[in-house]
Amino acid sequence: MLSTLPYPTQSGDQLVSKVVTGAIAALFKRTEKLEATVRAEPVSKLLQGSLDGFDLIGNNLLMHNGLQIKAMEMYLQAVSIDFGAIFQGKVKLRQPTTANMRVVLTEEDLANSFNTPFILEKLAKLQYQDSSLKLENISITFGKEQSLQITAQAKLNKDDKPIDLNVTAQLEAQQRRKIQFTNPVYEGEPEAIELSKTVIDYINDLLDLEKFALDGVELRVDRLRVQKEQIVFYGTAQINHFPQRKKN
Repeated sequence: MLSTLPYPTQSGDQLVSKVVTGAIAALFKRTEKLEATVRAEPVSKLLQGSLDGFDLIGNNLLMHNGLQIKAMEMYLQAVSIDFGAIFQGKVKLRQPTTANMRVVLTEEDLANSFNTPFILEKLAKLQYQDSSLKLENISITFGKEQSLQITAQAKLNKDDKPIDLNVTAQLEAQQRRKIQFTNPVYEGEPEAIELSKTVIDYINDLLDLEKFALDGVELRVDRLRVQKEQIVFYGTAQINHFPQRKKN
């Protein structure tokens, strides 16, 4: 039944896997490894756009906004697609679907991500005592019991001497849609402590997953684990339609 495919050397599931991999890769600026594997039994089900599911595994991913991901795994079940769109190199869902996901970030990923223009521009909107607060040299290291240490230098005005910020806090998933720094312990002089409190409150407000999700995707985190030099997120992605990268 699949002998009329325009790529006679590829079976239907290989073709769909290739197109899905390419469409997802287009959402990233760089990928070291990215592979989607479609599952369909029998393969002839693909002609009706019916998939048993597909698995996605990616390593060392760089998003267009500069955010880094060490590893990402997604597993989807019972997916319905428009098979005709595959021949145009597109992925179109006939109905929403849900994927189980696992995402891994390293200390380096977090530190580099916090120092990207995407995050720094958001942090530049932070105000302290009617003055703009500029953060530089942001560093994050992982500790014990889900804790992270955050250090940075803050300037209230362009010519001011930098103020060293040092905070240790735990990282938690709240309401499945927020990542929050909790139980913070602040170090330094009184002014540095007040600045640190303002920064943590502001970052917690930013860490709503809706602000980072791709168009058509709703992210939810069920749990997270901070371990040696890595943080692992477990959750789901509700995919209402296949995401497209927004043009600048």
